[in-house]
Amino acid sequence: MAVTVDPLVKLCSGMIEAGKAYVSANKLFVNGIRDLSQQCKKDEMISVRFSWIQNKILFDQAQRSVKQQLHNFVKEDVRKFKETKKQFDRMREDMEIAQVKNAQAPRNKPHEVEEATGTLSITRKCFRHLALDYVLQINVLQAKKKFEILDAMLSFMHAQYSLFQQGYNLLDEIDPYMKKLAAELDQLVIDSAMEKRDMEHKHATIQQRDFSYDDSKAELFNVDAPNGVVMEGYLFKRASNAFKTWNRRWFSIQNSQLVYQKKLKDSLTVVVEDLRLCSVKPCEDIERRFCFEVVSPNKSCMLQAESEKLRLAWIQAVQASIASAYRETTDLTVKQMTASPSVSSIDSASEPRERSVRGETILHRIQCLPGNEYCCDCGQADPHWASINLGILLCIECSGIHRSLGVHCSKVRSLMLDSWEPELLKLMCELGNSVINHIYEGACEAQGLKKPGPSSSRQEKEAWIKSKYVEKKFLKKLGATEVLVSVVLNPSCNSAASLSAECEVSEDSSGEAEMEPETETQSDPEDGRELHPGALLYKASQARNLPVMAEALAHGADINSVNDEDDRKSPLIQAVFGGSLIACEFLLQNAADVNQRDARGRGPLHHATYLGHTGQVCLFLKRGATQNDGDEDGQDPLSIAVQAANADIVTLLRLAKMNEEMRESEGPFGQPGDTTYLDIFREFSHMASHNPEKLKRRSVHFRHSFR
Repeated sequence: MAVTVDPLVKLCSGMIEAGKAYVSANKLFVNGIRDLSQQCKKDEMISVRFSWIQNKILFDQAQRSVKQQLHNFVKEDVRKFKETKKQFDRMREDMEIAQVKNAQAPRNKPHEVEEATGTLSITRKCFRHLALDYVLQINVLQAKKKFEILDAMLSFMHAQYSLFQQGYNLLDEIDPYMKKLAAELDQLVIDSAMEKRDMEHKHATIQQRDFSYDDSKAELFNVDAPNGVVMEGYLFKRASNAFKTWNRRWFSIQNSQLVYQKKLKDSLTVVVEDLRLCSVKPCEDIERRFCFEVVSPNKSCMLQAESEKLRLAWIQAVQASIASAYRETTDLTVKQMTASPSVSSIDSASEPRERSVRGETILHRIQCLPGNEYCCDCGQADPHWASINLGILLCIECSGIHRSLGVHCSKVRSLMLDSWEPELLKLMCELGNSVINHIYEGACEAQGLKKPGPSSSRQEKEAWIKSKYVEKKFLKKLGATEVLVSVVLNPSCNSAASLSAECEVSEDSSGEAEMEPETETQSDPEDGRELHPGALLYKASQARNLPVMAEALAHGADINSVNDEDDRKSPLIQAVFGGSLIACEFLLQNAADVNQRDARGRGPLHHATYLGHTGQVCLFLKRGATQNDGDEDGQDPLSIAVQAANADIVTLLRLAKMNEEMRESEGPFGQPGDTTYLDIFREFSHMASHNPEKLKRRSVHFRHSFR
C-alpha cells in the first residue's frame, strides 16, 4: 500500500510547488490517480469512482487534504506495521531456536529439560500474542485504506465545488454522484468501525484462552480431510547413518503414506509406502523424549515430537490412517470384484444376477450327483433338503427326522429357501448320497436289511435313520474299505471317483498350496488297513479326501484329536497344510475347534496366515477364529501377515478385528457385522471357491521354510 500511495503524495507536492506548470502537474496528478485505480482493481469503489477527475484542483486543499492526509497514512500507519513485522520475524526466529533446544534437552538432565521447556513455553506465548497483534494491524490497515483515500479525495472535491461557483453548470451533473459517494463513505466508515470492533473483540477473546500449542495441535488430524493430508507438522527424524543424527523435517500423512520434506518446496521423500503394512508404537528406551517408531516390513523410522500430546496425536493419526487405508482398499476390492472380470470372484462378475446363476448351477450339480436324485434315507424322488455336515440330500420328512437328532449329528438346510455360502456348495459337491450311503450302509447287504421306502411310515424311517447315523449299525469294518488303503498310499487320488465311477467331483483347493508327497506313500498296504480312525482322519485331512474323512468320522474319530508325534497338530491344521478350503469347511461343519492350537501355540489361523492361504484365513475368521494371542515366538496372525507383506490377509485380519470391536462397543444387542465387512468377506469367499488361482500370493520357498 505504501509503495502505491507514496508516488501520489510526491506528485501532489510537485504540483503545489510548480504553480506555473499547473496544467502539466495537474495532468500528472490525475494520471497518478489512475495508476492507483489500476492497483486497486479488487476495490471497485477506489478503482472506478475517481477516473473522472480532470484539472479541477485547488492547491491549498491539495496541500491540506491530499498530501498531508495520505502522507500521515503512509508515514505513521504503514511505519507501525513495518516495525511490528520486524518484531514478528525476530520472535519467530527465537521460537525456532527454543524448539531446537527443547528437543535437544537430554532426558537424564531434568534441570535442562525444565529450563528448555519453560523457555519454549514463554517464547511460544510471546510469539502467539505478537502474531495476533500483527494480524490485527494488517486487517485494520486494510480496512482503513478503503476510506482514508476516499475521504481525502471527497474533501478535495468539496473545496473545488466551493471555489468554482461560476462553474456550477459544469459540475451540476457531478452533484448526485458526489452525494452517492458521501453515502457510501458513511457506510464504509460504519462498516470499518464495526469490523475493527469485531476484530478487537476476537483479539481479546483469543488472548484469554490457553495458548497451549500441544492442545491445539493434538486435534489437527483428520482422516477425511478434503486435500488428503491427514496430519502434518515438524518432527525430528533419526538418521540411519552410524552417527544416528536427528534432523527436523516437515512430515505429513497423505495418500496412505508417511512422507517428509526438508524444505517446503522440496520433493516428497516416502518413509512408508503402504500404511496397511506398518505399525506404530511409542519408544521409552532411548535418551530423547517424546519418541515413537513407525515399523514397516523392511525398515523402521524413529521420530520425535515436540511434546507428549503431540506424540500421542501422531500415533493416533498413523493408526487412524492405517484403518482408513485398508477400509478404502476393501471398498475398492468390492467395486473391482463386482465390476472387473479380471478380479471377479465368479466367472462373470458384472452383476449379482450372474453370481445367482452360478449358485443355481452348482445347486443343479449337487442334485445331479450319483444318488442325489433320490432321498438318501428313503428313496423319495427330487429331494430339496440337505444335511450339510453329512453332505447328503433328503426329502422333507427325513429332513425333519434329521433335525430331531440335533445339530451335533445333522445340520439341516433347504436347497431352495436358505442362502448358501460358496464353500458350502463346493462341500456338497464333494460328497453326495452314493458316497455317504457307501459308508453308512456298507453292511446292509451282508445283514440282509431292507431300507425303508418313500411310502414307509414315519416311525420306520425314524428307526432306520437313528440306527444308521446315531447307533451306526450298518457300518462296514474300517479295514475292509479298499479306498482307505488307496488314500493313505496316494493322497492325491480322487477318492470320490474310486467310490463311484459316475460321481462328478470338483475338489477346489484354495489354490494357494501345492500338495507335498507324504513319507507314508511308500509304506506297506497293510499299514493303511491298520490305521486307527483318528489317524486316518489326520492323514485324509491333509490328503484333501472328504469321503475318507467322512468314513473316519463315522467310525468314531475324534475331530479335535491331536497327533503327539507331530507337534500336537489337529486334523484341521493338517487340512490347512493340504491347502484345501473344502476340507477345512467339512471339518468345521462337523464341530472342529477353529481355535485349537498345536504344541507351538499355533492355531489354524496362524498356519493359514504363514502359508498365505487367503481363502482359509477368510473362512476361519468367518467361523470365529481369534487372532489376539501369539504363538511361542510371540507372533500373532496380523504380525505374521504384515511381515510377509500379504496385503489381502492384512486387510482381512484388520477388518475382522475392527468389526469385532464394533460389535463389542454396541453391546449384546449390536448388529452381527458391518456391511463393508460382510461384503468383503462374501467376495473373498466367492473368489476362494471359484477363482482360487487369483489368491496365490506366497512363494513355495516360504511355505517350506515355515514347515
